[in-house]
Amino acid sequence: MMARAWLILADTLVLLLLLSAFILYFLYPPSYNPPKMTTVSKVTTMQQSDPKTCRGDIPIPVEANVTLSKIKEMNLTTDATESPFSLEEILQMSQEVAMQEYLEEAQYRYIPLETRLKATGTQRGDAVFIRIFKKEALLEVWIKKEEHYVHLKDYAICAYSGHLGPKLREGDKQAPEGFYRVYPRQLNPHSKFHLAFNLGYPNAYDRAHHRTGSFLMVHGNCVSVGCYAMTDAKIEEIYGLVAAALRNGQPYVPVHIFPFRMEDTTMDAYSESRWYDFWMELKEGYDYFEVEEVPPKVDVVDGNYIVSTPD
Repeated sequence: MMARAWLILADTLVLLLLLSAFILYFLYPPSYNPPKMTTVSKVTTMQQSDPKTCRGDIPIPVEANVTLSKIKEMNLTTDATESPFSLEEILQMSQEVAMQEYLEEAQYRYIPLETRLKATGTQRGDAVFIRIFKKEALLEVWIKKEEHYVHLKDYAICAYSGHLGPKLREGDKQAPEGFYRVYPRQLNPHSKFHLAFNLGYPNAYDRAHHRTGSFLMVHGNCVSVGCYAMTDAKIEEIYGLVAAALRNGQPYVPVHIFPFRMEDTTMDAYSESRWYDFWMELKEGYDYFEVEEVPPKVDVVDGNYIVSTPD
């Protein structure tokens, strides 16, 4: 009987301790120090590729700038016996590289469109070219300046459905991949998704492979079943650039849609995919623009994309 009383007393003490711990936790929660932020007002350690378009006052997490991947990219080592640099110097260099990359990306994503137009010496009505990368959920706008196209703006895609690979049939909820053209008749300023332009799916390649589907668009409203949906504010800028270029005489706006950035190492990683051969055809168009900075001419012959120099 005495032993049972002691057990009851012990259980009661444990419960009281647990209750006290919970009360203390809610009264005095553990403190959390968020990542330190720094404001970059000027980059003096590295030469900017385009000083006019790089803007300061962009908050950057300090911890995010120092990564082992940056050290590896510079072919450096943290072993003091093998490296001519001290660990402190290596970390400083990796931070500078990360900061430079962040600023280069930020100029396309976060700097206002009007500022980017001024920085590139272009204007609404100049010819435009669009690239979409599905895996990165990114839409790039390029604009013609003299004989080549310059990178104007990047827009994060708000929503798309499906997975990597082309659209095959009506109702599969898959967003398309391939080379498409937007003509004036494909603009829809009265779309229920704010603003929209039809991609022209299925194109000649899709039809040759018996692919079906309709009304595949880039539009606003951030909701998608097979389309590439943007926020309303972003589609207003994109749609405005496309519409102005078409009004100003551009016959059509090319829209090239890729599963991802088609670098050789990435292609190797997807070499076992069922879509590898199809993606290799897309890569020809990707590579042409990367080198020439001009959208290629794309035809469909015997069910294959044929990439060539534009007329």
